[in-house]
This record gives sequence, C-alpha cells and structure tokens, in this order.
Amino acid sequence: MIEFDGITFNELISRRIMGELAGHDPSYSELAQDQVPNRVTRYSFMAAIAKINGLPFFPRVAEFCEAALHATCDSTVMTRGFFAPLCLSGSDKLVVAVANPWSPLPEEYLAPRFPHLEIIKIVTLATEISRAIESVATNSGPSRSELEAIDVEDLDDGIHDFDVTTDYAEPMAQLVATIMADAVRTRTSDVHFKVEKETFYYAFRCDGDIGAKVEIPMKLKDRLDAFLLNLMKLPTEIRNTAPGISGRFTISYFHRPIDIRYERHRTYRGYHVTMRLLDKSNINVTLGKGTLAFDDDTMFALNKVMKIPAGIIVMSGPTGSGKSTTLNAILRELNRPDVNILTLENPVEDEVPGITHCDLKSPKEFKPMIASFMRSDPDIILMGEVRDFESAELAIEAAVTGHKVLTTIHTARASQIIERFEQLGLERWKIAQTLKAACAQRLVKLLCPYCKEPSKGVSEFDRKTFSLDDSWADIPVFTAKNGGCAECRNTGYNGRTAILEIIPITPKISDLLAKGEMTPYELELKVAEEGVLPSLRRSGLRLLRDGKTDLLAVSKVIDMTYTDD
Repeated sequence: MIEFDGITFNELISRRIMGELAGHDPSYSELAQDQVPNRVTRYSFMAAIAKINGLPFFPRVAEFCEAALHATCDSTVMTRGFFAPLCLSGSDKLVVAVANPWSPLPEEYLAPRFPHLEIIKIVTLATEISRAIESVATNSGPSRSELEAIDVEDLDDGIHDFDVTTDYAEPMAQLVATIMADAVRTRTSDVHFKVEKETFYYAFRCDGDIGAKVEIPMKLKDRLDAFLLNLMKLPTEIRNTAPGISGRFTISYFHRPIDIRYERHRTYRGYHVTMRLLDKSNINVTLGKGTLAFDDDTMFALNKVMKIPAGIIVMSGPTGSGKSTTLNAILRELNRPDVNILTLENPVEDEVPGITHCDLKSPKEFKPMIASFMRSDPDIILMGEVRDFESAELAIEAAVTGHKVLTTIHTARASQIIERFEQLGLERWKIAQTLKAACAQRLVKLLCPYCKEPSKGVSEFDRKTFSLDDSWADIPVFTAKNGGCAECRNTGYNGRTAILEIIPITPKISDLLAKGEMTPYELELKVAEEGVLPSLRRSGLRLLRDGKTDLLAVSKVIDMTYTDD
C-alpha cells in the first residue's frame, strides 16, 4: 500500500496509482510502493490521482476559499478528512477541494449542510487543503490599541487547556493564542520572547533561522510572563527568585494537541523565554521519509548500525540539528514486541507506543533511574544526552553488560565523540571497547521549489573558499531568490532535510584506538579516504548538485573550508 502525505491508499488503488505514474514517467515503473513518497513529487502524484478519477487538478486553491462556507463546518473533520469547501460556482454548485477522491466523507459531511447545492470535486495537495482551512480560520489578533488597554493587574487563573484557535475576550489570552497559532501555521520550531533596554519583542525560528522581531508594549512583559507561568500551573512568585524556570504545557490547534517546552532565564534587563514547539505532525520521524529521507548509501550504513546487538551508538551535532528526532526514528525501527526498550529523557519529546518513556525531573534522579533501568531487564536504552562523567560512565556500564545504548552528545564532528568522552574523564580503552558507531547530523535548508534561481556553476572565489575543484565551475546549481516568494514566507527556503555522517567502530579499529595506535582524527581521515561511508561534506554537496539547496545553506551548517577527500 502507498502512504502519501498522511493518506493511506489500499492495495487496489495503489496499483492503479503505480500504473498511472509509470505511464507518465517510465522510470517510475521501477519504484516499489514504499519508495513513492521519496521519489515522486507531490504534483506528479496528485496529478495521477486526479487523472484516474477524471477530475481536474489544481495545486493552488487556498486563495479562492470563501470563509462563509466554513461557518457551519468543523475544521477538525475537514483537516482529518483532507477536504475543504472552496467557493460557489453559479448558484447551485459547491466546489470542494479533496486530496483523496475515493473517500466518501466529503459528500457525507457536506451534503446535509448544503442540501441545495451540487458538490463538484477538484483534486489538490493535502497541504493546500490545510492552508485553505487555516486561511479562513486564523484570527488576526488584538489591535495595538486593545493591547495598550490591557489591565496589567488583571489575571485569569482559569486557563488550563489552551486552545489557540479560539477567540478570547481577554486580550492577553488572545495575544498569546494568536502568536502560538501563527507559530504552528508557519512550522516554527522555537518562539523567543526577549526583554531588552527599551524593547520587548518576540521572534520565530523557522528552518533554523530566527525571523523578524515583533514588538510588544513593554508594560505587558510581566503580564505575559505571569500568563505563561499560569499555563504551566507554576506560581508567579518564582519568576524573580529562580535563575531558570523549566516547564511544559499543551496547546490545541484545531483540536490537535501540541506540546510546548518552556525555558526561561533571567537577564540583565528582564528575562528571555524560549518555547519549543514539539509538533510531530510536521516532522516525519520515519527513517527514509520526510525530513529523514536519507540517500541509499546513508540508509544502508544506518541499517547496518542498527543491527549491532550491544554497545553505544552516539549521535552528535549542535542544538536543533535533529539528533533526538533521528534517534526516535531508530527506536521506532527497533521497536518489536520481543524487545524491551526504556528511555530516560528530559523532557520526553516523542512518545512511541510500546516503549517505556521516563521523564527526568532533576539531575539528581539520573543515577538512581539508570540503576533502576538496569534491573528492569532492558534490551535497548535511550539516554537523552551525555552531559558529564557520571552519565558517560553509566552509558558505558550499560553497554559493557550487553545492552544497546543510544544517546546524544554535543561535538562538531563524529570523530570528536571519542575525544569528548575522554574530556569527561573516561579512559580511551573503555570508550573503544563499547562505542560501536559515532554519528554526526545536520539539518540543511532546502530551496523553495517555486522561486529558486538557476546559476551557472560556482564562482572561483567560492570554489577556493570552500575547497571545491574546478569541475564545479560548470555544474549548474541553484540559489535562493532574494526576498523569496509567498510560498516560502519571503525567505527563499522551504523546509530542511537531515544529512548524516557515520563512523563505525569495528573490532579492528577498536583495538587500534585502545592501544593508542590510531587517533580519532586519523580514523576520520581513513574513513574519508575510503569514500564509502556517508560524510556531512559529501552529502551536502550531493544536495547542492541535485539543486535542492545552495552553497550558502550548506556552508552554514558544515565547515566547508577544508576537505579530507
């Protein structure tokens, strides 16, 4: 069966789709059904669906959506059913956008609500249907004058389940709801609130970059701070006594729950709040799909690593590089009824059915929790992060006793994982004995497919700067359009994809490392010379060659100024 953009098609329909795709492009005939989401564009796939059903295909429909038609409809039903009424055609026809023409739900749901209208279906993208629903449902939020009129002494203590798609009479609730709804809609990863000398503002981090500042009246900073603490049911008096405050709360976006991880620390002028949106609906955590659509070589190396029966698999990279997402995807692959998987995280970001997740409340709980884990008959243990000597030593102890341990650490390159463990106080031979794979990951921004601009090769200056050979002078590449377009929120980029570097620690390499006959850097050079295993540099250049990203985006996450190849 084919699963595409959240819609699963049965075997009969899947075969018809494969036949239509092969007729459109003979190369598609060689694809297996599970390869379709990664190898076929959304436009080709949805055009094939439209043709099979004899319906027109319109990739852009959100702009034609009439808000009045949604007044009697439940946005949750439409979102889950992948349909939305768009507009009237004449006086007796209702045009409805669908992503799954075989589903009877649009007719069953809309016919009673529009009894005198004939339903005319058109096919569009699932993402376009969501955009259509959101375009007419999003509240514009309070005006500046309304914000200025907020009573800063007024405090509503009754908000527990915060629905950001509801209209609130209280302006502060409406302000926060509008900000969070905008954040979800624009696929923001983090929302920052900052107090500076004369300004108080918020900004979104999208696709790895922090966007424009949006100012808020300074007098609202304490009121907003108290409102957010209230969402987490924390007492407001702690805000001036605690140097750092951590918490969590949940928002509802069109009845879809989204966890928010809250972190606040004191600053010279006030405070800095960072709220991370753990919206898994926008992140495909399946290996080989969506954000984790690695190339065939990377998938082969990763599958080989997952076959290791015991030892430590470490994923490194800076904050926000998707390390935890990849490890959770690996856990999903390893999750079987005959395997006992335990995780120790702070906080738990992605709950997987069949896996026992444990939330670390404080650093003091770490050692007793791991000790308890070891007595709980685990096969696989996920430790959120190695931060100090104690956590590193316990990870190695678990691996020595025959467990598979997955964890993360902060280093720039995969080979530096070994050095980082040594810096934490562990002996080289212990590391070499238990470490089975050192991995490094980055998230590279993808060019907007609607406005990216072609460029004839890489300039001589950039070739010298980024250690590229002269063949790149004639290789056609693409760059982000300055100012972008409406589809990419005027950034020139749309989404990110993960690239991975893997250094396996074989028994031979383990022996050389333990005896001091090979340094971690020499191991990195050896792997680079062989040119078989995936590296960050080669993967980044592959994306550049394929026209999916540009040199600026690659060089922003990978040190391209040197090469070991």
